[in-house]
Amino acid sequence: MNIGALNASDRASFVNVLGAIFEDSPWVVDRAWSRRPFAAADDLMAAMLAVVETASNDEKLALIRTHPDLAGKAARAGALTEHSASEQAGVGLDRLSDEEYARFHRLNDAYKARFGFPFVIAVRGHNRETILAEFATRLQNDQGSEMAEALHNIGLIAQFRLDGMLAG
Repeated sequence: MNIGALNASDRASFVNVLGAIFEDSPWVVDRAWSRRPFAAADDLMAAMLAVVETASNDEKLALIRTHPDLAGKAARAGALTEHSASEQAGVGLDRLSDEEYARFHRLNDAYKARFGFPFVIAVRGHNRETILAEFATRLQNDQGSEMAEALHNIGLIAQFRLDGMLAG
């Protein structure tokens, strides 16, 4: 798929092709459709990020909450989206020891208890150790800072996914 084809597509096709860019949140892509035509992939990404930025706080929280726990129960059960499964596998989170899974589980629970949403990190460029370090650092954030950090990481994840779709 390329930008020209996306610009020419009807709303349903546009959402069908790009709907998975934002985890289980095709509403982001749907709202960006009306901002066509896009001169380049960067313009499309900027439009989608603007949709997120102008969304209500409830919508932003819902977007964050669509993301699965890292190395969580859904991952172990094989119940992740294709993108999430691939991303987590890419950094070895699908090959943890029982002890490592337990550590991630404890951190996921502590994070959700503190913030009310799952820990979201764009895992590309990370490894288990750097992800665990980010957990420790971000658990010290206040609610507003952490919500902004989660949304920033969602933007990075979306960028990586869009780049993969347009490259393939």
